[in-house]
Order: sequence, then structure tokens, then C-alpha cells
Amino acid sequence: MNKLRNELASLPDSPGVYLFKDISGKVIYIGKAKSLKKRVQSYFSRYLSAKTQAMIAKVEDLDYKLSSSESQAQILEASLIKSHQPQYNVSLKDDKSFPWIKISDEEFPVVSIVRRKKNLRGDKALYFGPYTNATLLRQAFKMIRRTFGFRTCEKMPGEACLYFRLKLCPGPCINKIKPSDYREIINQICMFLDSKFEELTKFLVSRMDRAAADKRFEEAAGIRDQINALNSIAQSNAPFISNEIRDLKKLLNLRSLPNRIEAFDISNISGKEATGSMVSFYKGLPDKNSYRHFRIKTVQEIDDYKMLSEVIKRRYTKVKKENLPVADLVLIDGGRSHLLTAEREIRKLGMEIPIASIAKGRENIYMQNRKKPIKLNSDTPALNLIRRVRDEAHRFAVAYHHILRRKKIIGK
Repeated sequence: MNKLRNELASLPDSPGVYLFKDISGKVIYIGKAKSLKKRVQSYFSRYLSAKTQAMIAKVEDLDYKLSSSESQAQILEASLIKSHQPQYNVSLKDDKSFPWIKISDEEFPVVSIVRRKKNLRGDKALYFGPYTNATLLRQAFKMIRRTFGFRTCEKMPGEACLYFRLKLCPGPCINKIKPSDYREIINQICMFLDSKFEELTKFLVSRMDRAAADKRFEEAAGIRDQINALNSIAQSNAPFISNEIRDLKKLLNLRSLPNRIEAFDISNISGKEATGSMVSFYKGLPDKNSYRHFRIKTVQEIDDYKMLSEVIKRRYTKVKKENLPVADLVLIDGGRSHLLTAEREIRKLGMEIPIASIAKGRENIYMQNRKKPIKLNSDTPALNLIRRVRDEAHRFAVAYHHILRRKKIIGK
């Protein structure tokens, strides 16, 4: 129960899918959420129906998967339910009133949303679902169509329609695509709907490399854009985020994957209303419920190092006192001196946390016990992640600083 309690406390305030498990580790229920923290914690903090109480009584462990949006979470939820067949999702599995995504069985298959799954012997169409929220499904459907492009018309016209001009359909009606190439698009859509993001991305990267090697640069660029779109849609499951985390672990020589990164920034425009900020990223995504502001209390002069010392001390004193989840990596906006400042405060508390700092301009990375900075190429996955975290910390600090400035002006 202590393990479950700790997992509940560390859930991110982000969209995703949660999986409840029984004492044997078997998945007994799968659900989606706009906020994993709020949704999952609600099961343990409010009145529940008798049926739900019976389910929660069996929950001994939980797992979750992040997504970039609630609509993408719904796609993932349906795929996981299909895979695990959880006991308490039986009503969803059997209910015929929820919508499905249908892919017809013809030379150029039609992809559409339908209300019922036909169980006729002659129906060879593919069905994905069911999906519990029709509005979210329509959003996801548009997202998938922008990424892949497919036919939706029941009867092919004799001329190109608006969807072809908008690049939402590859144009089988005017012979702009061969049946084999169109079938490849359908296969990619099926992999996406089955949440096989890593397999799909590897396939696309291989195609892009072949196209580039054959000097088919326009085709390679199109596949690259498709990969980037997939990254933004399914970023918590696509390998790009995990690649960034693994790359960061390797380059910084960390003992464990930096799944939880806490980044700090100090903002003191002209030395007035000095503030500090901390943002938290979990598995490459912002965990906004864990963000923290710090109004500088003990430093009167303009001194970034003293301000940083105060913020670091306050943060990790609280972490230690309240037994909060400890970061896998602390990231400081600054150079080597900033790094040493943060390291000194954390060591005073008897804690050992990997620390890195990133200097503006050349984007050099400084690490503990290394005199020379780590210089990363601009396209390094690890650097992309560090920049994203660093920029979010800066944005968060400046935003809070402006709020305090406005309050002071209004107060006058």
C-alpha cells in the first residue's frame, strides 16, 4: 500500500492512460485522463459506486503512459484494452454504441468513423476501438489524417477534390498513388492505431534514409515531416523522447535514466522583484503540477549565485523533509560557477543528485567532477531535451517575475 501511495503522489498533471493492477500484477482496469494526477487520485478520495469500490479494493499497483493530448490518450486506451482485456473494462469491450474507426477492404481502402462494428461473415473491414468519447475521436481522426492522408469518399470522383489539394488525401482517384503505396499508408495507420509507435517510427526512418540515399530528397523531406508529426502526437510513446533520455544518460554518464528532471532559473530584471523558478519534466514531458515559484527572501543585492543558493536550499530541504520524489537530474541555467553553487547546497543537505548546467550562447554543458564542458552538436537528442527544459524554466521564471512587477505597480 505504501508503494501505491507513493505512486499516487508522484503522478504527473498531464494527459495519459492509467492501468490498475491487482496483487498478481494483472491489469484489471484501463482508463484515460486529461490529468492523470487528478483522475487517478479521485478514485481514492471521494465516494464511489459499489462496483467501483469493489474494483479499487483489488488495486495493488498502477502504471501509466503519458500522451500529448486527451484525444491521443483515447487512441492509446482502446489499443491497451484490446491488448490486455481487463476485467473491469468489459462494458466498454461489449458495448456496440461507442464509435469505431473502420478501414474498408478494397483496392484503395476508405478510412472512416462508424457507430457500429458489423459482425457479418462477409465483412472483411478492419475495426479499431471502441472509443468512449466521439468528440475526442473526431479530433484524433483529423490529427491522423493530417499526418498520413487517406481516402474518405465512398465513391471515388473522376477529378481531384479539395482534400487532395489540402494534402489530406494522396489522390487515388486521379492515379497519383499506386495501390501498393496506398496500402503502405494503411499499414502505417494500423500501426498507429495499435500504438506501435516505435515500430512505426523505425519503419519511417528506414524509408527516409533510403529515399535520401537514392537522392529522392523531396520524398525524404516529406517522410521527415511525417516523423516529426508523429513525435508531437505520440511523444510519450514514440522513441524520440526515450531516445533523448537515453542519449542524455549516456552523454552525461549518469547511473540511471534522467526520467525526472528539475530545472532552475533566476529572474531579477534590474535587480528588482528577484524570483526563482523550478520546472519539472517527467519522461520528457512537463509535469506542471510540480512546478514551483520562489520569491527571493534572504538576498537584497543583485547576486545570482546567492539567489540560486537560497532557491536550491529551500527546494531540497523540503524534498528531504517531506520525503518527496528525488530528481534524477538537476539542471541549472548558467555556467560552471552556477553548477558549483547548486552542488554545494545539495551536499550540505547530505543528498547526492546529479547536477548539470547549460551556459547561454555556446550551449556548453557543465557536469560535476569535470573541468571541461561537454560540447554537444546542435542536432544531438540530449541537447534538444536540455534546451526544452531550460527554456521552459526561463519562461516560467520571467512570467512569475512580471506578475510580481504588475502587482507592485498596481499596489502603488
